[in-house]
Amino acid sequence: MTEPVHISFERKVFELPLDTILPLRPMTDRITESKRYARIATSITEVGIIEPLAVTVAGKNGRHMLLDGHLRLHALRATGAASAPCIVSDDDEAFTYNKRVNRLATVQEHYMITRAIDRGVPARLIAAALGMDEALVARRRTMLDGISADAIEILKDKQVTAVVFDVLRKLKPEKQFAAAEMMAGMNNFTASYARAMLAATRQCDLAKPDQPKKIPGVTPEQMARMERELETLNADFRARDSTFGDDVLELVLSSRYLKRLIENDNVAGYLTSRHQEIMNQFRAIVDATSLDAT
Repeated sequence: MTEPVHISFERKVFELPLDTILPLRPMTDRITESKRYARIATSITEVGIIEPLAVTVAGKNGRHMLLDGHLRLHALRATGAASAPCIVSDDDEAFTYNKRVNRLATVQEHYMITRAIDRGVPARLIAAALGMDEALVARRRTMLDGISADAIEILKDKQVTAVVFDVLRKLKPEKQFAAAEMMAGMNNFTASYARAMLAATRQCDLAKPDQPKKIPGVTPEQMARMERELETLNADFRARDSTFGDDVLELVLSSRYLKRLIENDNVAGYLTSRHQEIMNQFRAIVDATSLDAT
């Protein structure tokens, strides 16, 4: 069984005092006089914070480093606000946020939009705050309708387009989970990959099995072949998944034994003089597992 996926950010949004948040860069006049800052400041004044700030876990002094949201923080302070909604990263190094996360994941954005609308914020103001079309706000609000909780759990911290959820909605809940699991395993969250899995899904596994699949550019014969190939791929994936942990453990233990073996001068000398090809393979195994460990 594979290790659980580590999520760098808490799903829960915390309300943190502004004086406990430390920005990582200063705000210059050039930034505060820009149109982008003016738009953010206006949206905060009219709507409030839609997208939370991203901060680190509090240090010993009780303060959080700001990872994302410097303009929002400055605009909030200018309004005299005392606190801000934040998501908290449990990564120790600040660079990991910018390295791995450009913005809120699609599912997180859905939650933010839903909360704002439930609080009575007009879709027009939310669209202005997030820089998107008003119709897209309405679509994002209903994006997870018909999606299984298990599939959402897998995709909640991934950058997934809304089209992917449109495709998943055409599958039965258990197949939505299987498709999401496959996307995560392959690290491929594109709409084209989701459509390919839809094309390879058996008719009886669709949410509406009485309605035939219509995939542009794919013939019924091709879909039937894709269905067979996907079943084989799923079986192989589950088989690898079930033995992955044991295989890695055996590899690590074997590598450590080989490392001790070739560090023995007598053994290393014998192998080097008589079985150089075996010695090379042993070293390659040790080097490969050492790189994986780093």
